[in-house]
Amino acid sequence: MPLRLVDSLTGRNRPVRAAGGGPIALYVCGPTVYDSAHVGHARTYLFFDVARRTLEAEGYAVRHVMNVTDLEDKIDTRAAALGLTSRALARAEERGFFRDLDAFGNLRPTFRPRASAYVPEMIRLGRALERTGRVHRIDGEWRYEAPERREGENFATSADLARHAVAEPGHPFVADVQEARSFVVWKQLAPPLLGWPSPWGRGAPGWHLQCFAMARHLLRVPVDLHGGGRDLVYPHHFAENEIALALRGRPFAPVFLHAGLVLQDGSKMSKSTGNLVPLRTALDRHGAAALRWYLLGRPPRERFPWDDRAADRARDELALLRSTLGAWLRNGRGGAVGGARAMALRNDVRRELLDGLGTDRLVRQLLGFAGAVAAAPGGVGRGERSRARAAIAEIERRIGIRLV
Repeated sequence: MPLRLVDSLTGRNRPVRAAGGGPIALYVCGPTVYDSAHVGHARTYLFFDVARRTLEAEGYAVRHVMNVTDLEDKIDTRAAALGLTSRALARAEERGFFRDLDAFGNLRPTFRPRASAYVPEMIRLGRALERTGRVHRIDGEWRYEAPERREGENFATSADLARHAVAEPGHPFVADVQEARSFVVWKQLAPPLLGWPSPWGRGAPGWHLQCFAMARHLLRVPVDLHGGGRDLVYPHHFAENEIALALRGRPFAPVFLHAGLVLQDGSKMSKSTGNLVPLRTALDRHGAAALRWYLLGRPPRERFPWDDRAADRARDELALLRSTLGAWLRNGRGGAVGGARAMALRNDVRRELLDGLGTDRLVRQLLGFAGAVAAAPGGVGRGERSRARAAIAEIERRIGIRLV
C-alpha cells in the first residue's frame, strides 16, 4: 500500500512512488543558516521525518536530501552585525541547527549539501534559463520572467496567492501579476559580500536556483516528494517548479507537501521578525518525545497556535500513555486486551499514516487503545507478549517516539 498525500499544487490525492524504480527521491528545503531553529521548523521537518519513516517501514529505500542555504542576504546582514564573516556565521548556525534536529529525534538526511558548493552548477542552470529567451537584466540583476501557465501546472501568482502562500519581510506579495512571475537568476555583488565570477559579472545566484541544482545533481528531477513549510509555496517553490517546467517540461515533483505553520501571537513564527519559540527552548522545557507528540496532534497541513500549556499537557498525556502501556506489557496474567488487539492497533496506525500522514488520527488511536487497556483487568498474556511488543515497536519506529 503506497503512502498517499494531497499534492499542494493540484489538490489531488496522489501516491508517493519512485519514478523508474530505485530509491524514493525525497527533497526537503532546508534552513537558511543565519539563526537558530524554531518550533515552526521542527513541525515541518517532523512531518517529512514521519513520511520517510513510514516509507522505510513499508520497505522502500529513501534517498533524502535537505539542503543548507549558506549564501543569502540575511546571512551577510547578520554576520556584519555580529562582526563575523558570513561563512563563519553560516557554519556555526548549521551545526546548531542539526544538533537541535538530532535532539528532536529526526533521522539524519542522506545528504545535506551546502548551496555554496553548487554555484558552478547554478551558473550552468542560469545559462540554460538564458537560452529560453526569458532572462533579462534589470539594473544589477538578471531575472527570469515566467510565462502564464495553465491551472495546475504551477502555483498561482494572481489574486488567490494568499490562499496558499505567506507574505513575510523580504518576500512580500507582489501586486503586479507579471512581476510576481519574475525571479532572480543572478545578482551582482561587490566586496566584501561573498561573490563568484560568472558570465554576468561577480555576484551570486538567486535563491530559487539552489534547490533545483542540488536536486538535479544528488537525485533527479522530477523528485518523487518535495516540500517544506507553507511559507515556501511562493516564491520559492513557484520558482523551482517554473525552472523544471521551462527546462524539462514537467513539474519539479508529482507530489508537493507543505506543512501548516505554527503561529506565535497570531502570526507565523519567523527568524526574520524574531517572532518565535526557539527549538532548543522547547526541547529543554518539554523534552523531545513530548514535543513530537504535541506537534503530531494536528493534521500536517493545518496551522495552529503554539501553546506552552498545551505542550505541557501533551507531555503529561504521553507520560500516562507510557505508564499504561508499560504496565500492560509487564503484567503476564492475560486480560481482555491482548496481542491480537495490539496487532490491530499497529494496522490502524499504519493505515492512518499511509492515508495522508494522519498523525492526529493515530494519536487518537493510541489514546483510545490506552483507555481500553486501563479499563480492562489484567495485562497481555505471557504467550502474547512478544507479539504485542513487536506491534508497539513498529509504531514507535514510524513516529520516532518511545511509547513504553
